[in-house]
Amino acid sequence: MFLLGDDWRWDTLRCAGNAVVKTPHLDSLAADGFRFTQCRVTTSICCVSRASLLTGQHMARHLIDRFGLPLSPEAFSNSYPAILKAGGYWTGFIGKYGVGQPPKNGFDFQRVYEGVHWMPDGTGEKIHVTEKNARDSLAFLKARPKEKPFCLSVSFFAPHAEDKAPEQYLPQPGSAKLYEGATIPVPRTATEEHFKQLPPFLSTDQNEGRARWEKRFDTPEKFQTSMTNYYRLATEVDEAIGRIVAELKGQGVYESTLIVFTGDNGYFHGEHGLADKWYPYEESLRVPLIVRDPRLPKNRRGKTSDAMVLNIDIAPTLLAASGRTVPAGMQGEDLAPLYLAATPPAWRTEFYYQHPVILGKDRIPQSEAVVRREIKYTFWPDYRFEELYDLKADPYEERNLAREPARAKSLDEMRKAMETWRDRVK
Repeated sequence: MFLLGDDWRWDTLRCAGNAVVKTPHLDSLAADGFRFTQCRVTTSICCVSRASLLTGQHMARHLIDRFGLPLSPEAFSNSYPAILKAGGYWTGFIGKYGVGQPPKNGFDFQRVYEGVHWMPDGTGEKIHVTEKNARDSLAFLKARPKEKPFCLSVSFFAPHAEDKAPEQYLPQPGSAKLYEGATIPVPRTATEEHFKQLPPFLSTDQNEGRARWEKRFDTPEKFQTSMTNYYRLATEVDEAIGRIVAELKGQGVYESTLIVFTGDNGYFHGEHGLADKWYPYEESLRVPLIVRDPRLPKNRRGKTSDAMVLNIDIAPTLLAASGRTVPAGMQGEDLAPLYLAATPPAWRTEFYYQHPVILGKDRIPQSEAVVRREIKYTFWPDYRFEELYDLKADPYEERNLAREPARAKSLDEMRKAMETWRDRVK
């Protein structure tokens, strides 16, 4: 069972230390499973990240670099759902696919839709997308052939904003009392000063992240309204996940089902004067990751790991758990040894991030980064601009060190690392 939240950043979980958001069902999964605190994506945009989740590959290999492109037949045939389906699993996909449309007969059960929070339900009324996600997931579980193993991928649209709506976040009426009277803390870097500290091509109103900030966060009142409704949408997804887990338990298969929850990309909540994702700052890169694995010993449940794990690790993890061979073309790693082994194995110490130009370089320019635990190097090819951050001393990325003479050696080392990565990921 693969559960994906859209635009759900790492700290939109009570169990991750967020004192405001209410996520009791995901917190329960984490308490009964294992949580990774340092999960990141290799590209922070829906379409590319979803292709990476399906294939276990970087953008440079799966070649999805803009909206509407489908995976090639070869790429889909080497995705985790296709491999499981070929191996006898009953497969399903619910919600936002995000990579064009699924191939004909790509899943045994599929209901694909996205883009709005409210949609027709077929009776003349409207249904909320999260409620539809939940109902369709339960329909899959109830209709599945009981003699077959199954793999269901549920891709929630929430808490993604409805970008073209006057109100960006549209939760269900039943959530109106949630967070009533709460005050959402404003991030310390959500200031005009931090926006002006961005590279000059980002600190402009043409920047798409700034344009969306103006829709959502440009006044204290708008910030509180947007964040309250964002959290309401997140709690609605949490409740839907609770219903799905209850159905698994009711069918007697919870104890034999691997459940993975993550997000497709991070999200700016006003940090750096921005909204949405795309740019390679930490708020945009980090996502939650909870794994509830029946193989996990009871004495290790509820634990966490700060290993540097990635969205490209999901596909090989699902395949390895099923006993299937992980294709050589997958670039991620099976996560299970990190939580099953008595002594966790050696793990990656850096990764490569890449993002294509979207809507024009003035709005979302191309970017690349090499990220290590304590240092990050970013290169903006359209503008030949570099950033270097000491993540240990400067976790909020407030001071660009790229032009400081004392950092010249580190800068040169990270430039060489990026050159290596550019060749490697292809």
